[in-house]
Amino acid sequence: MTDPHDVVERQLAAYNSHDLDAFVATYAEDVTIRRTDGSLLQGRPALRDTYAGQFAEGRCRAEITGRLTEGDWVVDHEIAHGLSAEPLRILVAYRVRNGLIDRVDFLG
Repeated sequence: MTDPHDVVERQLAAYNSHDLDAFVATYAEDVTIRRTDGSLLQGRPALRDTYAGQFAEGRCRAEITGRLTEGDWVVDHEIAHGLSAEPLRILVAYRVRNGLIDRVDFLG
């Protein structure tokens, strides 16, 4: 069994290095991502399409200021850089099952 903390840490490393293939590989094929505006992103292809531009431009980076883990869940307090003029502070909840992130909830 893969530790959820390790999976989320791999995802973070891929995000910060703008490695789209490694980033997408940490997610389940049927991943569901709920954004702060309530919209949903579903599946690896949508995930890849959404992040491809950001990664190609090398403009995104996340800094973790706190992390909680419980069972399948990892909750990060993040400062997101490069997505807007000012850094964004946000909570992100990741659920890891079978070694892959299958659900993400952005809370902020």
